[in-house]
Amino acid sequence: MSGYTNLELEFVGNIAVVTLANPPANTWTRAGLVALTRLVADLNDNREVYSLVVTGQGGKFFSAGADLNVFAGGDKAAAREMARSFGEAMEALSRFRGVSIAALNGYAMGGGLECALACDLRIAEEHAQLALPEAAVGLLPCAGGTQNLPMLVGEGWAKRMILCGERVDASTALRIGLVESVVATGQAKAAALALAAKVGKQSPSSVAACKRLIQGARSQAPASWLPVERELFLDLFDTEDQKEGVAAFLAKRPAQWKNR
Repeated sequence: MSGYTNLELEFVGNIAVVTLANPPANTWTRAGLVALTRLVADLNDNREVYSLVVTGQGGKFFSAGADLNVFAGGDKAAAREMARSFGEAMEALSRFRGVSIAALNGYAMGGGLECALACDLRIAEEHAQLALPEAAVGLLPCAGGTQNLPMLVGEGWAKRMILCGERVDASTALRIGLVESVVATGQAKAAALALAAKVGKQSPSSVAACKRLIQGARSQAPASWLPVERELFLDLFDTEDQKEGVAAFLAKRPAQWKNR
């Protein structure tokens, strides 16, 4: 796996670590967004990958979002391509079959915050700042921000951040449920890796099925997923992971997952 524009990829055991690397503010380019879509597809095909950590290069920015110079000329066709690429990339990230964790090492603004919102979990360093300021420049969040943010923080705080342009610090983000934990400066990646290591103790087959069910309620009523829940439970009996999980538990030994 190589050649992902503006992205650095490394592996720590069964954890893929993606670093947003477009200094100085790790802004998104269309090429970078297309690369992210391809990278997530490649990770989904790699059965040795159970979780994904996304962080930013440097100590100030997770990502400042899109470079506004892209929109300065008012080219609607270029804007359409950028918006489509943003949507495809963040939707791909949201559908990653394992657990994705955003390690917010600094400012997460606009499309940078939308990237974090597309992840399953978020860990922020204490100096991080989070915002969706698009309306201040006559635009709007177009990569899931208007939908994902209210699901996490409720309609009121979502409106404060999107309609009023309110920026929140790490402690406020924790209080309103925008992030799951706050850590000291420089510790977000390590904390995310520690959390991802816990994922490695779970059956990856079970995690993928559970994630599908949890996120399913975003688009359909929870009641419609109850029969699917039972069917997916039974489907797990066709996996090697289910057999290994039960055998390991009864033998009082760690499970050796195969993601199959």
